[in-house]
Amino acid sequence: MIATLPDRQTEASFEPILIAELTWREFKAVEQLIDRPGVRLSFLDGVLEIRKMPSKIYETIKERIGALLEIYLEFLDLDFTPTGSMTLESESGQVKREGDESYELGPDREQPDLVIEVVVTSGGIDKLEAYKRLNIPEVWFWIGDRLLLYSLQNEGYEATSQSQLLPNLDVNLFQSCIAMENHRRSLRQFRDEIK
Repeated sequence: MIATLPDRQTEASFEPILIAELTWREFKAVEQLIDRPGVRLSFLDGVLEIRKMPSKIYETIKERIGALLEIYLEFLDLDFTPTGSMTLESESGQVKREGDESYELGPDREQPDLVIEVVVTSGGIDKLEAYKRLNIPEVWFWIGDRLLLYSLQNEGYEATSQSQLLPNLDVNLFQSCIAMENHRRSLRQFRDEIK
């Protein structure tokens, strides 16, 4: 079964602006004109998505997920590289996307193995289709108070209850620590529980 993301209803001020029927060349020209902090551009099949990045809650969740994941990767003694919100694009795939966080889970990777998105708005381009064209093995979405995991299969992404890349990760513990109010306590509890 191929997965699709549920809609997320939030503040209209963060809803994306969509501009259709652009060529790759037109998109790259517009991208140069709209290169500013707090604005993220994505592109898929001729559709440009312009999204204003939300504020504190978005940043807090994004940073917490990254911190918890890095604790876990260090615990595994895994050679990993955090690649942040690096730009991923393919002219032949007609796609450009930046996740909120991304990680290479091993040495000498050309692109991330895992991309994480904190979803606070609905609408826009099909994120899973974009990541499929970029051949990202696993994508995690934080939506509301839930962590949704998607693993790339032959036909596209499939929702899964367990990470295929990190099969021993306790997803329920990870999710509950993300949702905690206090950042320090969240990290401490996660660290204590995985030992």
